[in-house]
Amino acid sequence: MPTLNDTIPPSLIKAFKVNDAFQDGEWFRFRMRYGIFNASYADVRLRETTHKGRPVFHASAVGKTTGLARWFFKVDDYYDSFFETEVVKPVHFVRNISEGSYVRHVNIDFDHSTQQGVVNDLLKKTTTRISLKPNVQDLVSTFYYLRNHLDVEGIEPGETASVNMIYGKTAFVFRFRFLGYENISTAFGIVPCMKFRPYVEEGRVFRKDGGLSLWISNDKNRMPIRLKADLRVGSIDVDLESFSGLKHPFNILYYE
Repeated sequence: MPTLNDTIPPSLIKAFKVNDAFQDGEWFRFRMRYGIFNASYADVRLRETTHKGRPVFHASAVGKTTGLARWFFKVDDYYDSFFETEVVKPVHFVRNISEGSYVRHVNIDFDHSTQQGVVNDLLKKTTTRISLKPNVQDLVSTFYYLRNHLDVEGIEPGETASVNMIYGKTAFVFRFRFLGYENISTAFGIVPCMKFRPYVEEGRVFRKDGGLSLWISNDKNRMPIRLKADLRVGSIDVDLESFSGLKHPFNILYYE
């Protein structure tokens, strides 16, 4: 069974590859289901803008519970990431979430030249300086970094890769393993995908040998098509429901 200490081939990540997988105006909507229940949705939108006078991409992600799930547990999550347009380097990140009684509102400013970050907790009214690792990503920019910088040319099942990430004031390494190629049935038809297994911590939620599986379109868009999380009780399925503004043609084998 793979462990987090496996050797990570650095060739799988092209740190300085110019952005080519996405463009201004791209939009995704994902639907999350728990068993037979529609639990929530998430919209992810990308726009070109400026931040402190420099051109950047602004990626915004909004997640909300819906229907009966919202009556039991109200979720309103807002994430914003501003990152450089040439290569994916975050410069500003916002996490403003409300999940039942759990509320957080945190901003992070990145200075990659000094490898320093500033974390502002707007609710606790605290400011903390942190050290940053090379090519560090926030929760949202990771999504775009991997789409653009992962080198899948000649990738073999079993190979692993990693990305430095920051969550709040905590730095960690996000690792994942390539499982192979798979054609999956979707609302759009049969879509050829690359399947990955992100590493997750075992505990009271995830099963020991289940964890997380992620399917990415096997085309130049490299967009997430499906995510499945096997829990100790049931599973959560997240599917791409609709999209617009893709930079490249969407590869569909045939329509069902």
